[in-house]
Amino acid sequence: MSLIREIDYGTPASKSETEVTLTIDGREICVPEGTSIMRAAMHLGVEIPKLCATDNMNSFGSCRLCLVEIEGRNGFPASCTTPVAQGMSVKTFTPRLDAIRRGVIELYISDHPLDCLTCASNGDCELQKMAGAVSLRNVRYGYEGKNHVFARHNGRPNDEWKPKDESNPYFTYDPSKCIVCNRCVRACQEVQGTFALTIEGRGFDSRVSPGVGEMFMESECVSCGACVQACPTATLVENSVIAIGQPEHSAVTTCAYCGVGCAFKAEMRGEEVVRMVPWKDGKANQGHSCIKGRFAYGYALHRDRVLSPMIREKITDPWREVTWEEAIAHAASEFKRIQAKYGRLAVGGITSSRCTCEETYLVQKLIRSGFCNNNVDTCARVCHSPTGYGLSQAFGTSAGTQDFDSVKEADVILVIGCNPTDAHPVVGSQIKKRLRDGAKLIVVDPRRTELVRTPHVEAEFHLALRPGTNVAVVTALAHVVVTEGLVNDSFVRERCDLDEFQDWAAFVAEERNSPEAVEKYTGVPADLVRGAARLYATGGKATIYYGLGVTEHSQGSTTVMAIANLAMATGNLGRRGVGVNPLRGQNNVQGSCDMGSFPHEFPGYRHVSNDAVRHAFEEAWGAKLDHEPGLRIPNMFDAAVDGEFKGLYVQGEDILQSDPDIKHVSAGLGALECLVVQDLFLNETANYAHVFLPGASFLEKDGTFINAERRVQRVRRVMSPKAGYADWEVTQLLANALGRTWTYAHPSEIMDEIARLTPAFAHVSYQKLDEVGSVQWPCNDASPDGMPVMHIDGFARGKGKFVITEYVPTDERTGPRFPLLLTTGRILSQYNVGAQTRRTENSQWHPEDVLEIHPHDAEQRGVRDGDWVRVQSRAGETTLHAKITDRVAPGIVYTTFHHPLCQTNVITTDNSDWATNCPEYKVTAVQVSPSNGPTEWQEQYREMAESSRRVAVRVVDAAE
Repeated sequence: MSLIREIDYGTPASKSETEVTLTIDGREICVPEGTSIMRAAMHLGVEIPKLCATDNMNSFGSCRLCLVEIEGRNGFPASCTTPVAQGMSVKTFTPRLDAIRRGVIELYISDHPLDCLTCASNGDCELQKMAGAVSLRNVRYGYEGKNHVFARHNGRPNDEWKPKDESNPYFTYDPSKCIVCNRCVRACQEVQGTFALTIEGRGFDSRVSPGVGEMFMESECVSCGACVQACPTATLVENSVIAIGQPEHSAVTTCAYCGVGCAFKAEMRGEEVVRMVPWKDGKANQGHSCIKGRFAYGYALHRDRVLSPMIREKITDPWREVTWEEAIAHAASEFKRIQAKYGRLAVGGITSSRCTCEETYLVQKLIRSGFCNNNVDTCARVCHSPTGYGLSQAFGTSAGTQDFDSVKEADVILVIGCNPTDAHPVVGSQIKKRLRDGAKLIVVDPRRTELVRTPHVEAEFHLALRPGTNVAVVTALAHVVVTEGLVNDSFVRERCDLDEFQDWAAFVAEERNSPEAVEKYTGVPADLVRGAARLYATGGKATIYYGLGVTEHSQGSTTVMAIANLAMATGNLGRRGVGVNPLRGQNNVQGSCDMGSFPHEFPGYRHVSNDAVRHAFEEAWGAKLDHEPGLRIPNMFDAAVDGEFKGLYVQGEDILQSDPDIKHVSAGLGALECLVVQDLFLNETANYAHVFLPGASFLEKDGTFINAERRVQRVRRVMSPKAGYADWEVTQLLANALGRTWTYAHPSEIMDEIARLTPAFAHVSYQKLDEVGSVQWPCNDASPDGMPVMHIDGFARGKGKFVITEYVPTDERTGPRFPLLLTTGRILSQYNVGAQTRRTENSQWHPEDVLEIHPHDAEQRGVRDGDWVRVQSRAGETTLHAKITDRVAPGIVYTTFHHPLCQTNVITTDNSDWATNCPEYKVTAVQVSPSNGPTEWQEQYREMAESSRRVAVRVVDAAE
């Protein structure tokens, strides 16, 4: 395997449909109008020397290396900033150009340290490459004159070396090697949209600066890595490259963090990861990334990884390391014993949204054909199950309608219940870029997120609603659309059920659904709701992005249907720039749902009671399948507490930390007679486990992930599984120990089976993915290359369905005992339950979860910034440190859930969505008061967790 090289065309591609013909070095070429000469030459295989140009940023024209000669024109224009023209004749290499370029490089080299042999970027330095391209052999100016390497720094003398900035744990900034090309500054502005970098000083004092003379860790830098990737020298370089050296080979894979699904080039030296480089051809990220995907991959090799199977008789016993054979045999024996004693329905499993589609498919297949029941569920139950239900009701499909690229054509962007810049940063950057280009923004969120006001971006409307009132606000938006005659009548008549629309229109037009009427319980001024509704309906192409702030409510499904109603009523579906786009939380939430992880559905969202579908799976799997839906996750816990559910197989999920009402979850887990946990680490759920099966990281396996835009992408193995097996192989071992006869030799065979049995995946194969990179399902006879935009000519269900969305207040109410409302979310540097990111340097940014509280509420309670505070709800209590901020409104507090010891979900209740049982994480009535430290429950939990991680005697495999 060799190192994959990406072509850099120097400037972005032109979107013009008009072509022009020109001649470059005597060769004719046709390119779109507006294409730069540099890019046109590259299409001919002619690489014009450059330093400041790169094709993911606008032309800059500062380095003066890319000069060309154009017949009939005076001078030497820069090829990066000069567009092609019909009939143009260009020369890219002439004696005069060679002399000019050599002179430019001489000046650069005279102002640059001569340490190439010891430099971390030796062999990967564009300045070094350009010196070779112009055949530079000596420097006429010498190296002793004034230069920026020894220039003044913060007033110090001219002969003092500028210090390196090593404050960021992931990369080093060496100003002595800066050629002031501005690429890092432009990447921060144009690609990331943070505007954290600038050029300070003039002449020889010029240097890149994060903020105003700040260190990187002190600045507004979000460590996305765009500046490091853009740097043509070793000015900004990954610490891993400094420590390991230049990579030798690489493979393209998919990030294992959020649902954006960024493609990365894993650059390796042997089996060691040197760096993860965002893949320019990745359709979801187009060469961009965030701190997690770019740098936080170290968890895969963390010392906490468990690499040997372990068993114990009781959860109070220490773990005992055993062989794979013993662990699998013991787990299978226990499941058989439990079913023989308590019945077929006494066991079940939970699939993972972090594992591949193939692995998830096998787990649900194991439950249905090995356990002979449908007691299978997934973490999507606690995040996006209302998306599946709500969108399938309205449109007939349960996924996002657009690809991420669609936002580039949006005129109005409505963001509700999500914080893209923290939870889905690459999409957040794409949104910010579109807003800087002129699109308008509406934010519906109880908290002032970054998108509300950030450099060069400000929302037209921020509807800071009271948590739990999403349905009322969205229905009020629809009220304005209907009563002010803003409905897209032609779209509704052609594409939707007209009778249902008329019933819905009559409902939303009622005065009780007006912005003025709902203001008293939403807290949103009526004039803001009216202004936002008018903008969404009349501002051009309008798109909606939503997240867990929509779904994790008792009316989550209702809000999703209300969003769908609003999009249909205004005709914002079925074309680019519009749509309804759920931002999935984990890397393969969409895939785990697609693969049949719900207790009532086979892969492809087909009900288990459908005889024809069930018989097809029975024939393929060689097993009799149950026609009755199984238990959902909350029902499993209830049944366990009641003594009716005794065995559980959990692959790659930490339900004890991620599910609500931890005390109830721990009671359910504690009542099990056999809990099998398969994971990278001894997670919180493993506190109650009897068998632990080591998992494999995304770097150690082949497979596919499906992101939030339905994009199926390859995951490619770049190192051997540290524990010996990939996760799919472990599930196959367990299935065969239970009496099945699975013989898969590679995940591609599993995908072939999925394609045979699931209509939406009929044309998906590894061969196809290797050829085209990725596809968006449905990928079948009707759309063999996938479908980036859905519902173009009609909805999957036929006519779009309008659903009446009656607002029903949550049962969780504030009162004298619990006067505040707690809502939860994520932060940029951490991910989900933190099992991965807490084992990386990302914890330097967020070492603990804190409680955000408004200054007024803090003053009333005598709470100062940084104090320990006790947060009490009807379900329980926990303590954490306070952060006083006006990002939250009075009466609302906010925290994250990335650290297990903060025990956020001790205080969340068991309220859930009426249709899907998705927990109501976003609305919990609480009281906040000063505290002296952790609660008794937290201390007990800490002791139990530490005790449960004890390992007794290691059994050495004879093979060793």
